[in-house]
Amino acid sequence: MRPGTALLRLTTTHERRGILDGAWWPRSRSLASELPGLISALTERLGPITRIGLDSAAWDEIPTRVTVDDRVVHIDVFSVGDETALVTRGDQDHFSLLVVPPDTPPEAARAAMTEAVRSGNLKQARQILIDTSL
Repeated sequence: MRPGTALLRLTTTHERRGILDGAWWPRSRSLASELPGLISALTERLGPITRIGLDSAAWDEIPTRVTVDDRVVHIDVFSVGDETALVTRGDQDHFSLLVVPPDTPPEAARAAMTEAVRSGNLKQARQILIDTSL
């Protein structure tokens, strides 16, 4: 799969009982390549996205904002290393996505993404990645 093609899974229930709301498997560490596809996919499923918070250590270069479909999305950076992306829709509606590292083998990536969206999942993102690594 080429960079920029969003591989995304979101929970299918409205209850939001787990820690994570979905999972994203970027194909590279280039946000310029990866974010437009993610933002388009999220907007299609959730509505307009206003912000995305990412771990600064996981990406090659981090812009302060990107424009996708004539909408500006602000990028926040954190140095917590928790393998998540925090997505904001509107003013206060937040979604937390597991970010599967680009170099993850396909079988392990699929397992991690499946676990992240499992109803009632209470595992942190890092633990999911540890548990599903091959």
